[in-house]
Amino acid sequence: MEKTKVTMDKIVNLCKSRGFVYPGSEIYNGFANTWDFGPVGVELKNNIKRAWWKRFVQEEPNSYGADADILMNPNVWQASGHIQAFSDPKMDCKSCKQRFRADNLVEEHSKGSVKAEAMTNEELEAYINEHKVKCPHCGNFNWTQIRQFKLMFETSRGTVDGEKDVVYLRPETAQGVYVNFLNVQRTTRARLPFSVSQVGKSFRNEITPGNFLLRTIEFEQMEHQTFCRAEESMEIYEKTKQKALQFAEDLGLKAENLRFHDHDKLAFYAKAACDIQFKYPIGWEELNGIHHRSTHDLTQHQNLSGKSLAYLDPVTNEKFIPTVVEYAIGADRLTLAVLCEAYDEEVLADGETRVVLHFIPAIAPYKVAVLPLQKNLSEKAREINEMLSKHFMCDYDEAGSIGKRYRRQDEIGTPFCVTIDFQTLDDNTVTVRDRDTMQQIRLKVDELVAYVNEKIFW
Repeated sequence: MEKTKVTMDKIVNLCKSRGFVYPGSEIYNGFANTWDFGPVGVELKNNIKRAWWKRFVQEEPNSYGADADILMNPNVWQASGHIQAFSDPKMDCKSCKQRFRADNLVEEHSKGSVKAEAMTNEELEAYINEHKVKCPHCGNFNWTQIRQFKLMFETSRGTVDGEKDVVYLRPETAQGVYVNFLNVQRTTRARLPFSVSQVGKSFRNEITPGNFLLRTIEFEQMEHQTFCRAEESMEIYEKTKQKALQFAEDLGLKAENLRFHDHDKLAFYAKAACDIQFKYPIGWEELNGIHHRSTHDLTQHQNLSGKSLAYLDPVTNEKFIPTVVEYAIGADRLTLAVLCEAYDEEVLADGETRVVLHFIPAIAPYKVAVLPLQKNLSEKAREINEMLSKHFMCDYDEAGSIGKRYRRQDEIGTPFCVTIDFQTLDDNTVTVRDRDTMQQIRLKVDELVAYVNEKIFW
């Protein structure tokens, strides 16, 4: 059966109606593309984060976790270069006053044939003027010159006006790992190569965020930093690319909807960089990045702090700054990709159309829905629900016809529905319905946990 064409509008509407994602501050008419995860969405995103942590920390040898503070000494961002250079090329439409990234305007006008990320501001302006690129909002050609807009949010620390210090909301989580490099190495006694992972919130002052969860001002990152010797770094870089791709496929993203995209313009210190892109309903967009960062980050922090960040090899007694290979992926973008890939509309034999989310069971928000056939079976159903809830997230629903309740669970991607009927009272068996096949089997209640555990193992 051919898969239904997915649109972003369908995903957004389903997310709001079924409790995945709500517009931020909605009762105050929202706030600049901020989004709040609802009861079902927070379970999905947490399951995705746990799957990532299991793959890249729990199962990977010589890999460790960390959780650095959001607010850090401002010198961290001085050393990283964010204070000096973390900005976007923006242009304002003089007619409608909307603001856009100049490189995005060029990319969209050329349909990707022009690699705008490698262009200077002068080259971007020249292209826009030569091709009379019009405003996507009002259709006029009436632009300001390109200006650089800082992407870091500033706040202040202190209680007395005039005596406050400027601090920043972090634009990435990686720097917290870099400044703790030797702390982690010393306390774990790790030898190169070893990795440090972190999951946490980051903030970017995006002027024109958009496209739902793809580009927001507050987002969650999962970052995996591998510290290694220079001579082994390219091999680790290539392996990291493949592991990142395999993880995306294992989450259910189809191979034909994923591709590598090498960066056309590298930072002066970088040896290699690429993105893994996913084909969202709006087209190919970055899902995650893999970067060979050489020794730049640790060297910068060593130079500004005056504290050595050199690694001492316990065998050779050699001291040197390790090379860093970085893998960074946005939890929100990945959640959106999983939603888009899982979404389907199936026309059934009776002509009815059911909306279903085909999540792999391991990341489904609820693993089981417990459904009493009638309300007078609720006591037994709640007993079974209490038993199952000790092992996995369960949903309980006794309102409406059993058919409508099945459809609700299909729409939030619940892999198994357990129906309690009058036979349950006689022989302690239940009906288990599979989300994808809609086939049903009969199981004893004491077999349920083992059955579901086997199906959701990842």
